[in-house]
Amino acid sequence: MSQLPPCPQCASEYTYEDGAQLICPECAHEWTEAEAAATATAEGKVVRDANGNELQDGDAVTVIKDLKVKGSSSVVKVGTKVKSIRLVDGDHDIDCKVDGIGAMKLKSEFVKKV
Repeated sequence: MSQLPPCPQCASEYTYEDGAQLICPECAHEWTEAEAAATATAEGKVVRDANGNELQDGDAVTVIKDLKVKGSSSVVKVGTKVKSIRLVDGDHDIDCKVDGIGAMKLKSEFVKKV
């Protein structure tokens, strides 16, 4: 007998199969194996810097390219160090505060881990 995954909503271990669907008897949630696999890969997203190093919340990074600040004439210069980054989902991977500029969102491809 194969081991079925727990319910993604309530984590119940009593799931059962009904055709192609998996069903939780405790919360009545229904899902397929494909949905469970897609959710697992989305949750396990790894953010990497320009050199391929894995980034974590709280890391310090350095900007590797001059970046224009949208809506301003300011520029974040190459070599600017940013401390205590926060990883987020969306088109930009990093939320941070840059000294002299303020709160910003950066893409991980323009930074390297210190």
